Amino acid sequence: MTHLLNTSLLGLGAALVLGACSAPDASAPEAPAAAPAEMEAAPAAAPASEATAETAAPTLSRSVTVNADAHTVWALIGPFCSLPDWHPVVGSCTIGDDGTRTIVTADGSATFNERETTRDDDAHTYSYAIISSPLPVIDYVATISVDETTTGVSTVTWSSHYTTPEGMDDAAAAALAGIYEAGFAGISAKLAE
Repeated sequence: MTHLLNTSLLGLGAALVLGACSAPDASAPEAPAAAPAEMEAAPAAAPASEATAETAAPTLSRSVTVNADAHTVWALIGPFCSLPDWHPVVGSCTIGDDGTRTIVTADGSATFNERETTRDDDAHTYSYAIISSPLPVIDYVATISVDETTTGVSTVTWSSHYTTPEGMDDAAAAALAGIYEAGFAGISAKLAE
């Protein structure tokens, strides 16, 4: 996991998209997550030890503004297995007979199994849950959405809620932020081509 965080995102730090987990090696340093200048970040929720019963699960949300209309952005990122087209860490994505997607990182070091839970193509949004992954998250559910803010300008939002093994809140938030930010950098690069 730490090797994946340090190498797969070329300095952005992360793994890829989430689930029933195994914790990373706590002795290894974490890679920093860099954010493009146009990225807006919502703060993560308080760690579970400080949270109330209503907000016990950590949440994370990141957004980026891109110069493209929502239809164009959704055509790129909306298909459930389109990640290899825009996320720089994803090497392959396949859809199984049961509709779940299997994602393998570009360096082949990690595999993620996920299932789509909701989809609204007209609203440019879908949600998914992780079935298994190497990330330190449990019961992870995320939503990717695109909103056209003005003509030809859209906001892409990637948000999630999850739980973590004890003491892994910071590691989970750092890994997820790196994943989202790397994805946003990939989206911006593809739309600029």
